[in-house]
Parts: sequence; structure tokens; C-alpha cells
Amino acid sequence: MKLAVFDFDSTLMDGETIDFFARELGIGERVATITERAMNGEIDFFESLQERVSLLKGLPYKKVEEISHSLPYMNGAVETIKELKQRGMKVVCFSGGFRTATTYAKDILGYDADFSNALHHKEGVLTGLVGGDMMFNFSKGDMLVRLQNLLGVNEEETMVVGDGANDLSMFAHAGTRVAFCAKEILKKESTIIIDTKDLTKILEKI
Repeated sequence: MKLAVFDFDSTLMDGETIDFFARELGIGERVATITERAMNGEIDFFESLQERVSLLKGLPYKKVEEISHSLPYMNGAVETIKELKQRGMKVVCFSGGFRTATTYAKDILGYDADFSNALHHKEGVLTGLVGGDMMFNFSKGDMLVRLQNLLGVNEEETMVVGDGANDLSMFAHAGTRVAFCAKEILKKESTIIIDTKDLTKILEKI
């Protein structure tokens, strides 16, 4: 294999970034419920993302950065990425979450590049708007195909790792599909299922 693509929230990071933001505003349960439904494939990802981010309006951007820079990373993330790179693989992060978290984590966890979304802010606070690379259900699959074409990598040389419904589109373009502590909708499309919160378990399977 030549390319490994990881989801961020609940895969490389133990939790959902947006839920951490919501707790700061006292609306943690409300946002977490929408997140859960989106990850189960019950509601459209784009609509759920817009709805959840709109609820964050007014959150200070400094607080966003503070939370993004203190997230709990998944057990084994650093070790797994290091080993994959030693095997000659490019390692990339695709996230329906936010650059404040994924770009900051890039050098800590060791992946080569990140593609995610940006929270719009003005005068130091969130406006409730969002834009970026990973806004739709199809975004991860679309970006994966572009990356494969750019790197000259085929499906059989590609491994993807994720946990939720918005990872389905990238599962469609990879030979090795790892469902990591995942929702049932994703497990059905996987070639490897790992139900322990330890990313090094992947290394035993590939």
C-alpha cells in the first residue's frame, strides 16, 4: 500500500471536535445528538454541519483555538502513523471537522497533509458560518480520487480509516477499508473492523 487516509474526529482524535466547542456554550447534548445522527447516516452531513456550526455563533475564536489545541488524540495514533510512513506510505487526514484542529495536529501526529473545513469568524467570534474541503457526504471520496490521480496510486494501494457515515464515500475508492470503533453503516462496507480504541491494532491486520 502507498496511501493511507484517516478520518480525524473519533478516529485520530478521541471525540468530536464540534462537541467540545458546543460544551463551552452549554449546548453539548444538543449538538452531540445532531452529530450522532449524522454519523449514523440518518441525516444529510452538509445540512447537519451547517446546523451545528450555526449553533456555535458567538463563541470566541481564541476559545476555538484553545480547545482545538488541547484535544485528546487516539491511543496509538502517533505510533501507527510513524510505522505506516516507515513502510513508505503517504498518510493524509480527511475531516468533516475543522482546520484549527487538523492542521495543529498534523505535526504532532505526523501525517503529511490535512483536508478539512474552516470556521468563519469576524471581530474575534464565530459567525456561525463554515466552508472548506469536506462539507458534503461525497467530499472524502471526491478528494481521495483526486489525491490518487495526483500521486499515481490505485484503489488496491489505498487504505482508508474512519468511523461514520461521511466516510462511506472514501470507502468506495479503497482496497483496504478499516472501520474503527465505527457505526454499523460503515462496518458493513469495511474489510477490517477494529472495536478497540487503539490504532496500532491496524498494524496487526495489514
